[in-house]
Amino acid sequence: MQQLHQRFIQTAKKHSKRMAVYDKATNKDYTYGKMLIASLILKHHIGSIKGKYVGILLPTSMGCMLAVLGTLMNGKIPVMINYATGAIENSRYAREKCQFKTILTSKKLLEKLNLEPIDHMVFVEDILASVTTLSKLKAALISKLPLSVILNLLHKGTPDEISVILFTSGSEKEPKAVQLSHRNILHNVNAIPTLVHLDHNDVFMSILPMFHVFGLTVDFWLPLLLGASMVTYPNPLEYKTVSDFARSYKATFIAATPSFFYGYMQKSTPGDFATVRIAIAGADKLPDKVYDGFLKKHGIPIYEGYGATETSPVISTNYPGIHKLGSIGKPIPGVQLRIVDVNTDKILGNNEEGKIIVKGDLVMEGYLHDLEETSLRIRNGWYDTGDIGIMDDDGYLWHRGRLKRFVKVGGEMVSLVKVEDVLSRLLPENVICCVVDVPNPTKGSDVVAAVATGDFDMHKILKQLKKELPSIAVPRQFYVIEDIPMMASGKVNFRAVETICREKNINGEK
Repeated sequence: MQQLHQRFIQTAKKHSKRMAVYDKATNKDYTYGKMLIASLILKHHIGSIKGKYVGILLPTSMGCMLAVLGTLMNGKIPVMINYATGAIENSRYAREKCQFKTILTSKKLLEKLNLEPIDHMVFVEDILASVTTLSKLKAALISKLPLSVILNLLHKGTPDEISVILFTSGSEKEPKAVQLSHRNILHNVNAIPTLVHLDHNDVFMSILPMFHVFGLTVDFWLPLLLGASMVTYPNPLEYKTVSDFARSYKATFIAATPSFFYGYMQKSTPGDFATVRIAIAGADKLPDKVYDGFLKKHGIPIYEGYGATETSPVISTNYPGIHKLGSIGKPIPGVQLRIVDVNTDKILGNNEEGKIIVKGDLVMEGYLHDLEETSLRIRNGWYDTGDIGIMDDDGYLWHRGRLKRFVKVGGEMVSLVKVEDVLSRLLPENVICCVVDVPNPTKGSDVVAAVATGDFDMHKILKQLKKELPSIAVPRQFYVIEDIPMMASGKVNFRAVETICREKNINGEK
């Protein structure tokens, strides 16, 4: 098994004239041949950076892709930094966690975020300005050499070497530094095309951030190693623009979070996604109203998948021919999956609810500098997802929620995810909701709901909720939060929502 950058070079040589990236950040197009030359140029500059790790603070673009490739070609490890939620704080956190100095970033990005650079930031604009005609010529000549010769000029290592450091979302606790090897990511990249027909003729909407594992694997490495074309755009929240690009570039594949799909459904016009064969949702539960709305407007089913940063990410997915609405699909090839008892770890049978654990080449190498947390989550090769689910008689996995998103109310366990699902279905289509808990001195916790607008009949909703949920699961309070905090990945920031609701509860707000 080769390393990721070696596979890229093999693909680039094979499809040198094919369009690799339509980079909407710069409005420049790159063939695979041109991308190979550019990565070799950047490899030369990154080679002078001291240390094992290189921070990358760049939006989804050709620049970010080249930075990752150039780093790996030198045998260094890219550390992907979240620029969407506190870029400078995240940069300092990543440096402290991984013990490195240099961060590759962009003046344009910092200007857009209205941020001042910090020490040891290197700008891609300055690197490009320093590229000489001689270095361009040298890289072009190297790119024309036989594949075996090029590979001998670059870092050669094993598939078990770390290929990237990614940080967990921090939606529930402090972010952890996840170490994914070349083998980990290649497991997903090799498995997905065995389920759905994907090849070099496909056009991917590469819109998810590359500091998120969903974006890195499914929007970058997968299309790159297939030799497919990518339409990159740094802001997936510009829903109309993304929908327009899907139409104009005849996109065939789009992966996004449910909240992003909801935005595309709202802002698109019929026909924008006419060429899309595969639409995959992940990172959060797909609400029925998003699935139904997208299907009604575009005639395209959104296939729900499931994964984690620690599993590179895809564990299971629905896809054409294997689709059970509401489920998170079947485990992908090479994944061993068990449902075990939460307290005893006893292996459970079909239709028995328990904790989801997985094993296979997709499971991370561990958390950097955190042996204790790694040993808690990986035992005998089995990764504890921290999620609750069941496997039905047909082999489909059903997600019941995070173990952390179950709360004890009056001695009974309540799934906040289930309450959220019912509430979301009952609320008007344009109302976003999130369900959290607040402390109750006598019952342990109370379930409360945060909603993004108060434009609905609360008494009517409560009446309907009481018909569908046990009384202990019905939200005791509705808090209106105009802008529900979201992570850059499109997930709700539960920590932030919980903090707001607890403050409102203490202050006696409605």
